[in-house]
Amino acid sequence: MPTSEKGSPPVYREIAEALRSAILSGELSDGDRIPGENELMKRYGVARATARQALALLVNEGIAVAVRGSGVYVRGFRPLRRHGPRRLSRELWGEGRVIWQADAGDRAFQVEDVRVRETDAPRHVARALTLPEKERVVERRRRYLVEERPLQIATSYLPAKLVAGSPITEVDSGPGGIYARLAELGHAPAHFTEEIRVRMPTPAEREELRLPAGTPVIDVVRTALTADHRPVELNEMVLDGSAYVLHYDFDA
Repeated sequence: MPTSEKGSPPVYREIAEALRSAILSGELSDGDRIPGENELMKRYGVARATARQALALLVNEGIAVAVRGSGVYVRGFRPLRRHGPRRLSRELWGEGRVIWQADAGDRAFQVEDVRVRETDAPRHVARALTLPEKERVVERRRRYLVEERPLQIATSYLPAKLVAGSPITEVDSGPGGIYARLAELGHAPAHFTEEIRVRMPTPAEREELRLPAGTPVIDVVRTALTADHRPVELNEMVLDGSAYVLHYDFDA
């Protein structure tokens, strides 16, 4: 039975650490039911509130998920390594491959709920793309899943005049995606900038990404620019914060 003394972690954290170790060691695997409140009370001789706190800690860390009326289960998932420079290389999309192949590797991935429309540019989009306010843009929204788990929502904005009549305005933009099509139009991306921040999800994002309570999201805002630094795309991405490792290489 864990006993917290002055200066040591609270009992519920000690219990959570024991459960976490069982998950990380493989003793408890993805989808396994974690011992419930009654079992933890009996095993550790603690009050129900303490057992509940221990389980809530794992849920808030994103490594467990509570299923109403059933229990708490391991939410095991091998994080994707999102290598910023490699996934955006011309070598990738120039050969007709999609950016997501760099992230998912040999793991099964899907792109679903693709929606394409022409609309007035929101103010921040017009500013990023150096367009007059309310200039028309093509908006492409999609959701990405790996191993049937939704991981990312992405919305791209491109100047409507620039991409008019091209497959970029269609649901299926063709091999290599929109960057390959921009290259065919004579506006190949040559530079990228990304801004990243972490926040808690909105209720809609939490539902769409099926996030357990307490799981943060990663906001990535990317601007694609041509060789002469003309912005041709703004991409706003919302990532499941528990499912990614962000990897960047830099020269000193």
